[in-house]
Amino acid sequence: MEDHMKVEDIKQIAVIGAGNMGHQIATLCAMRGFKTFCMDTDNQTLDRARAFFDDYMTTRVEKKKLTVEEAEGIRNSLFFTQDLKEAVQSADFVIEAIIEVIDVKRNVFSKIDEYAPKHAIIATNSSFIVSSKLADATKRSDKVCNMHFFNPALVMKLVEVVKGAHVSDETAQVAYQLGEKLDKVPVMVNKEVEGFLMNRIIRAVRHEGYWLNDMGVASVEDIDKACVYGAGHPMGPFKLNDLTGIDLSYAQDIGKFRTTGNSADAPYPCLVQKFAQGKFGKKTGEGWYKY
Repeated sequence: MEDHMKVEDIKQIAVIGAGNMGHQIATLCAMRGFKTFCMDTDNQTLDRARAFFDDYMTTRVEKKKLTVEEAEGIRNSLFFTQDLKEAVQSADFVIEAIIEVIDVKRNVFSKIDEYAPKHAIIATNSSFIVSSKLADATKRSDKVCNMHFFNPALVMKLVEVVKGAHVSDETAQVAYQLGEKLDKVPVMVNKEVEGFLMNRIIRAVRHEGYWLNDMGVASVEDIDKACVYGAGHPMGPFKLNDLTGIDLSYAQDIGKFRTTGNSADAPYPCLVQKFAQGKFGKKTGEGWYKY
């Protein structure tokens, strides 16, 4: 098994980080029949994750999407813990979903590498930190990749598997096939590129929206309507921005500007204004729209 990992070999999954993405990914894994550990160092975060999972199971039963027995089976296959070693020591596949800070991730990856079985693949759910920046914190670089789920992970179908130069074909293939087993639609990103596929496309649309708004060409509402009713997008770039967080967009744009020093990469004035006002979108009650 150690020589050749196949998707059929995955019986147990560990999800590291029990925040919004982590607890949904863990719930998903348990629902698809995997014994799953959801780990976080913060007890309050774990409590929220447990509460979410319990509510979700109850709702699925009420909506007749699951029988009581099925829900009970799923409940018995998901374990919450504050102990990293306990979470990963028997895992075949590990998904990291913690804070987007490289040093913190590297530290966690080296500990996972120490505790997890030799055959285990370690994936990061990061949407912009590429796995080549984490792989050498382990002794299994070829088994480290990006497996990026979209928020909310229980609903959104897309999963991006990113095959950096260090990632073995086998690892990429297993991650891709695991995506299918989790009832997702995986896509293979053959090169590490900033933003991967979807975020690059979304950012291009969002930036065009910012420009049109800043230039007084059209209102936020009308730009969103154009994308929904003309291009068939489920929501326009501004509504989506409110959902994902204006602070996150600002951090990404200012980060790119600092790296390149190119004025074309500087955050747009309308974005800077919202950020300065602390209007980050849905989570603060106001962004481009009021909630």
